[in-house]
Amino acid sequence: MSFLKKDYREIITKAVCGKGKKYTKENRIVSPSQRATSILGCWVINHAYSARKKSKDAVEVSGSYDINIWYSYDDNTKTEVVTERISYKDTIPLSIRDDQCIDDEYDIVVKVSQQPNCLECEISNKGHKLNAEVERELVVHVIGETKVYVKVEPNGSVFTEEHDWEADLSDEELSDVNPDFLEKDVKR
Repeated sequence: MSFLKKDYREIITKAVCGKGKKYTKENRIVSPSQRATSILGCWVINHAYSARKKSKDAVEVSGSYDINIWYSYDDNTKTEVVTERISYKDTIPLSIRDDQCIDDEYDIVVKVSQQPNCLECEISNKGHKLNAEVERELVVHVIGETKVYVKVEPNGSVFTEEHDWEADLSDEELSDVNPDFLEKDVKR
């Protein structure tokens, strides 16, 4: 850096050092206890997950959810709900990565932008299998320590809440401002 060290300070702070996002659509096969005649409903609940840094370029999210399928059987005369716990592991590549993080200790924050959701459910294998198409989308932020350089103002002023900021501009400076400068740019 081409600045005088005495004019700057290094501040060590936590910052987002990496970001990634992954959309997943997958088929899950559930086996009902009865031979299904028709699907009456399908929903996903109890989503839980945790994350860890897998490599320099990726985060691994391990999770699970319950898939519930309500179906009819015995020629649509009876109904039942079958529930199955589904586990997954998603490797999410970091599309944005800052190599300036100081150490290898990171916090991983996972945000679910699309909770697991059933898109479609159909009967297969003559009613002995139920095929559910499930989608989800996860966003990860990798937070680590980094350095920020801040310029120190040696002759700077200490400002208080009572400081009158408007008095810092003279009338002469204000008269040089063109109030129509935006209109010229808009007409282009």
